[in-house]
Amino acid sequence: MKRAVIVHAKRTPIGKMGGILRDIQPHELAVPLLQHLANGLEEKIDDIILGNVVGPGGNVARLAALEAGLPLSVTGLTIDRQCSAGLEAIRMACYYIQGGAGCCYIAGGVESTSTSPFPARARFSPEKIGDPDMGVAAEYVAEKYAISKEMQDEYALLSYKRSWEAYEKGYFTQEIIPIGDYHQDEELFRKRKLEVLLKRAKPIFKRDGTVTAANSCGIHDGASAVLVMEESMALNNGFRPILRFLDSEISGVHPHYPGAAPIPAIQALLKRNRLTIADIDLIEINEAFSSKIVACMKELSIPCDKINVRGGALTLGHPYGASGSILITRLFYEVQRRENVKYVLAAIGSGGGIGLAVLFEVAI
Repeated sequence: MKRAVIVHAKRTPIGKMGGILRDIQPHELAVPLLQHLANGLEEKIDDIILGNVVGPGGNVARLAALEAGLPLSVTGLTIDRQCSAGLEAIRMACYYIQGGAGCCYIAGGVESTSTSPFPARARFSPEKIGDPDMGVAAEYVAEKYAISKEMQDEYALLSYKRSWEAYEKGYFTQEIIPIGDYHQDEELFRKRKLEVLLKRAKPIFKRDGTVTAANSCGIHDGASAVLVMEESMALNNGFRPILRFLDSEISGVHPHYPGAAPIPAIQALLKRNRLTIADIDLIEINEAFSSKIVACMKELSIPCDKINVRGGALTLGHPYGASGSILITRLFYEVQRRENVKYVLAAIGSGGGIGLAVLFEVAI
């Protein structure tokens, strides 16, 4: 069986909805990434797969490929699995390579909430089952797994400190392709007194709830993509494999609990590969809500020093279709800063109760 490896990864700065990236269409956000990742390989790219959730419709990936000046043979595929779309795009590219459909893909996701034509979100679930907004669903997860506001606030503060530390050490600079004059995440333009905000913040989704604006992510714009190649092709073209795809798992849970959906996906993935959490060196789970991360840590017995070690969406923001690819981009650079890292895992929960987990072996 052919082996898929990730040899390069980049993302744009992440901007607030209505912020620094507000006038940039989704395909335009993706263009600098495609041009950078395809440089020197333009005629060898089999396809581009991008996740997009609230965009204008149509094939954003094809439009971006044409705008980027890539060969007409690079067709482009746009997918929507809600918040896991960017991670699903990478997963698909890896399976295409394993199955022999191609040898070189650019995969990731893009989101411009600022330019979205939709006044409201899409439906996640039929009314007969229940279709809660994500904030309400985060409350349901907190209730089901006995996650207090204090536990959520403690994690949100930890994530905030980790994000700022990573930024100040220049780690995010490695990840980012500038967009115009912008080369850093908008949320990092200035520090907030998060300890104070967490104490003051009141529940916003339920009167007696625990989920607040301070322990939830914001709505943002951004894009991220990786270069996935068949391993022998990567080596023959002078690329250094960093992450080698091993396996993945998708799971479905009740739509009331999307934040808990990564739990069964990760459990099944580890069991099939005869691994435990102790075998996994680094884990990235999208920080849509603190309740989600705390529930996953609690149910899977994930040590704090393994998960989201450079912070995440609680601080930087959550550009829906791009967030799953941002997780992989974060892992791509983090494993190169460490020694003796063997296995890493990325997971995300999506509206409708969908969990996706992807397992990689460190190839360096």
